Amino acid sequence: MNRARRTMALAVVALSTASVLTACGGSGGASADASRGGSAPAVGTQDLNPHPAADLRQGGTLKMAIQQWIGQYNPNQVDGTQGDASSITELVEPDLFLLDAKGVPHRNPDFLTSAEVVSDHPQVVRYRLNPKAKWSDGKPLSWRDFAAQWKALNGRDKRFAAADTSGYAQISEVARGADDQEVTVTFGTPYADWQRLFDPLLPASLNATPESFATAWAGTIPVTANAFRIGSYDRTAQTITAVPDPNWWGRKPKLDKIIYWALDGSGYVDAYLNKEIDYTSAASPEAYQRLKGDKGTDIRIGARWDQVTLSLNGRRGPLKDVRVRQAVMLGVDRSALAKVAGKDLPFQPKVLGNHFFMPNQEGYQDNSGGFGKRDTARAEQLLDAAGWRDNGPGKRRTKDGGQLTLDYVLPSDTAGLAMDQAKLTQQMLGEIGVAVELRKVPSNDYFDKYVHRSNYDLSQFRQVDQVFRSQAYGGYRTPQGDNTFTNYGGVSSPEVDALLLEASRTTDAARQIALYNKADAAVWRLGHSLPLYQRPQIFAVRKGLANFGPTGLGSEQLAEAGWLK
Repeated sequence: MNRARRTMALAVVALSTASVLTACGGSGGASADASRGGSAPAVGTQDLNPHPAADLRQGGTLKMAIQQWIGQYNPNQVDGTQGDASSITELVEPDLFLLDAKGVPHRNPDFLTSAEVVSDHPQVVRYRLNPKAKWSDGKPLSWRDFAAQWKALNGRDKRFAAADTSGYAQISEVARGADDQEVTVTFGTPYADWQRLFDPLLPASLNATPESFATAWAGTIPVTANAFRIGSYDRTAQTITAVPDPNWWGRKPKLDKIIYWALDGSGYVDAYLNKEIDYTSAASPEAYQRLKGDKGTDIRIGARWDQVTLSLNGRRGPLKDVRVRQAVMLGVDRSALAKVAGKDLPFQPKVLGNHFFMPNQEGYQDNSGGFGKRDTARAEQLLDAAGWRDNGPGKRRTKDGGQLTLDYVLPSDTAGLAMDQAKLTQQMLGEIGVAVELRKVPSNDYFDKYVHRSNYDLSQFRQVDQVFRSQAYGGYRTPQGDNTFTNYGGVSSPEVDALLLEASRTTDAARQIALYNKADAAVWRLGHSLPLYQRPQIFAVRKGLANFGPTGLGSEQLAEAGWLK
């Protein structure tokens, strides 16, 4: 299924497909028998079917669907933010910190023997790399990899099309320590989320030049350093196969293979029921009803950072006007969309009043102001003020001879819940004179040619795994030329930029939360995007698969997954 990064730039995932996943080993779980309409699992809830390694057999294959064939595996490049690409890269590259179920980072001893703040004024972090850690080309991991990644991502050389420069831009120096395996990172301004940087660590060869940054990992991952490596890419079969790396210095994985199959989202449930894949999302009403009674299936439930978002593109057309964006927000009944999403599920999704926090997170507050509930009268007033003439019920508004029409872009495999919601949005906006034309595009092109290129007026997708809040900066900052970072709709302001930068430099937790909430209120007023609801995390998983499933805010550790004896 679609799975996404947790430490890099905020990843986006099409709603039309099944869930993204990041996971870590752990205990606890949620009952599959939760009553309909009950409460969502608490933050940190995991449902992994946890077992010690001794309970697992050596060998076996884990088969998973992904949303599209991957065109860019560099997760820090503007075209590499698609969730599946990021999670595959994280599988095979150095993961310096592992997150527990509540999102707390812990040093990964396979790569780091130590990592600590050794000075506060200025902030200095010293890393000590595991001397056994080597890249697949034979080179040891070293301070040079840190330095190259910093130089590519600090924003000073605009030729590097970086998806996110937050954190890296605050570093003033990356230097060699006592030897090549000791790294000293000095910050010009404090950075609270320092553990999200250099994670995954990527080889210096990728970040050496703007050209290598853009093309060296286009369609392939040539250098790896983890328990798994890529064994094959089969474009014809649309599969990518990961296998254990024989040179891995850590504990040997239990699985012999992990196969990722690029498959239209509309086929996920059938593929699972036909035993062609080993897990799928059961988070949509139609999927849950088909999967909940299947023999040989566990329904596993957890809680994660997962926001369903209606993105408004302010870089073109009518939505360049903030009044039109605000009218669109007021024309959408978010509670109706959430109700459709929660029909017949074990628990109902919660409508969101915040871009940066989930309802079950500390710091959450509703900052939607006057834009959180549908208000067609106010929406029509805003459209009047923007010069779009009302031509009567059911008719499109007009201005200067043009009609108020918005292009709603969806992947070609959109069906079921996502299509129902798109049609409902179309109907609701039509009632205020805004015509919405639904346009399906090839699923493999949806991100690369449409979302990443701001080639849409409206689109609904998911933003996931914003465990470190500074990850959000790229999604709301002011674009620079053609580089939108991850702010695909391009809506921004100096006020939001300043607030998010200040928040990232604030180490006081209470003040940081206050700054993010202040920024969020400004984002609502700008009409940047419309958060809809927190998506349920419900998986159908093949019985006998252990250490795998919903993981709260934790890290995925597929080296721990396997089949019970």
